[in-house]
This record gives sequence, structure tokens and C-alpha cells, in this order.
Amino acid sequence: MNHEKHTPIKISRKKEEVKQQLKKLGMMIYQSLNNGIFPEVIFPSRSVRNIVYNEELKQYVLGQSMVRRSSQNIKHIRPFTQLIWLASFVNKLINEGKTSTLRDVFYSSQAYGIDFTDQDESDEMITDLEVLLGRAREDFNVYPEERSAIFGDLTIEYTVPGYEGKRLNLASHPDGYLIGPSLSTAEFIDTSAEMVIAVEKGGLFTRFVEENIPKRYKALIIDTAGQPPRSTRYMLRRLNQELNLPVYILTDGDVYGEHIAMVIISGSANAAHLRELTVPSAKWIGIWGSDIIEYKLPSVRLTEADIKRIYELKKDPRYKGGIWQRELDVFLEIKRKSELEAFSKYGLTTITDKYLPKKLSEIKSF
Repeated sequence: MNHEKHTPIKISRKKEEVKQQLKKLGMMIYQSLNNGIFPEVIFPSRSVRNIVYNEELKQYVLGQSMVRRSSQNIKHIRPFTQLIWLASFVNKLINEGKTSTLRDVFYSSQAYGIDFTDQDESDEMITDLEVLLGRAREDFNVYPEERSAIFGDLTIEYTVPGYEGKRLNLASHPDGYLIGPSLSTAEFIDTSAEMVIAVEKGGLFTRFVEENIPKRYKALIIDTAGQPPRSTRYMLRRLNQELNLPVYILTDGDVYGEHIAMVIISGSANAAHLRELTVPSAKWIGIWGSDIIEYKLPSVRLTEADIKRIYELKKDPRYKGGIWQRELDVFLEIKRKSELEAFSKYGLTTITDKYLPKKLSEIKSF
């Protein structure tokens, strides 16, 4: 099926909005200094106590507690200066149409005498800027280095400087295409896909391409590379929201696979300040703990760490009731876990020829 062409206005408008926010922040600091007032910034606290579960949104959000950083407080001068330098840095990125990795930010700061102890500290400051402006770091042109991949019949048109107007079909390379800055911000032109299948493992991603799953099921296949980076979660949301494609998630049969699916669906506590990284309608189709029993999959015993993690998630409001609590209970009952590759015991194509069609049929009937 064809989908109407989407213009790149939304993306450019978003960048312009970020620029205006940064300009407003700069003007506020300048005016404070010009009036003999110590500049300060106020934004929501990211403390554990201020991260609350929103039943309506089905995800964690930040509460009402606020943090004040004032240049008048000697304890605040260092983080205040770091935050303002970072705002200046990303303003330059946007104006010049350049991107930066998280690692680049850490090293770039050294040229300005900005004293980040390590990259963890600079990463935390980037998150503070996200909270202050209510924007994701990707809107600042700052990206992590980890990448996942996508394959399938989707024609995109680049919007990044130097490649504007160039088109590419994502089924034109058998290894798929990395979901980086240029791809995650590209315009969707046309697709015959009717669903998205997100898989945790690169090996299964390759198997699905080899077995022609994209054509057999009219699907786009995404390798999440384990816990998906935010650019991949953003891409999944765009495919779901802009092209109305249902998203189905395949993970290893363990507590961590279940959590990968939940993060795609409802986000994470670490990103409680963001709203554009979730796909609430996405479905986790396996491997479930109950699948380990039904398909007699090769498995190994849960570790103490696995069991501890299960009990942690059982207390998480996102896992209350339904399939989520049921499968956590199954993992505890059987005390076993399994991998997607375990289906290979019954033949390399068992997962594509038997398991996948059965699970898709079941989930669509819910």
C-alpha cells in the first residue's frame, strides 16, 4: 500500500523551535547579568523520588519537584557553567548543521576548559539540558555511538544538509541500513509494509532477511541490537505514528528480553522527561516463558541475578497484570531462560516457518 508523502517541515520546525529555546535561555542569562542579577535556571528534578508512573500515559514521568541552579551559589557554579556551555555547543551544532556523538561532547568541552570529570558526567549534563528544554538530545544533533539496523521496502528521502532530496529504498542492501542521525530524521516517502517486526538479535535479523520475511509478511525488520538506542525507539515510534504500522517485538525468553519489549512500549525511568520514544500499541510476541514449555526449547537455569531482577519488575507498575505479570511468574516457576536461537534445535527455519506465523496470528486475534 502507498502512503502519502510527508514534508520535512516538521523536522526543520523542530530544529527552529530548539534554536528559539536556546536563544531565550541565552537572553535570560544576558539580561540577568546586565541587570546585576546572578543568573539561574530551574527545571524538574530527576531524582528517584520525583520519577512517578503516569497511569494515563502508561509510562514514567517527572513529578512536581524542581531543581534550582544559581550562579550565586558557589556549589552550583561548576554545573551551571557546564550546562550553559553545553547549550552554546548544541546551538552551534544546529546552526552549522553538524552532529556530535556523546563522546565528542566530552572531548570538545576540554578545548573550553570545561571540567567534566568523565563522560558519565557530561552525559548527565546533556540529560539536564534535555529536561531544561523538554527536548531529546537527538533534537540537539547529539547521538550515542551504538546503532541498530533496518531492512525492508521503505523509500526514504534524506533531510540532512548535503543530501536533501536524495532517496533510498531500505531493501536495497542485504545487511540493512544503520539507524543513525540521517536515517532517523529522513522523510518517509513510500512503503508496501504492513507491519514492523523488531528483533533483539542481529543473527535473527539476518535470518529474517535470508528467509524473505519482509516480503512474506510485508514487514520492515529492525534489529534493536539488544536494548534499543533512543534513535531506534524514535524510529519505531515514527513508523507506528506516521505510517500506522503495528509493531511486534521478538526478544530472548528471559526477564531482560521482557524488559526490552517494555522499554519500547512504555519507555524507561531514565527517560521519564521525554514523550516521543514510546510505542504504546506495540506487542511483545515472545519468546515468552510459556513458550519455553510449549516448544520444549533448550534452556538454562536462571541465575540469582535473574531472579532478583524478576522480583524487581514484579513491583514495577508497568508489569501489573496481563501477559507481563503472567510471564514473570512463569519464569519464576520454571526457573529457566532461553534464547531466540534455541529454535535452531528443530531446524534453522523453524522460527520463521512455524513460530513467527503462529505468534502473529495469535496476537492479532487479541
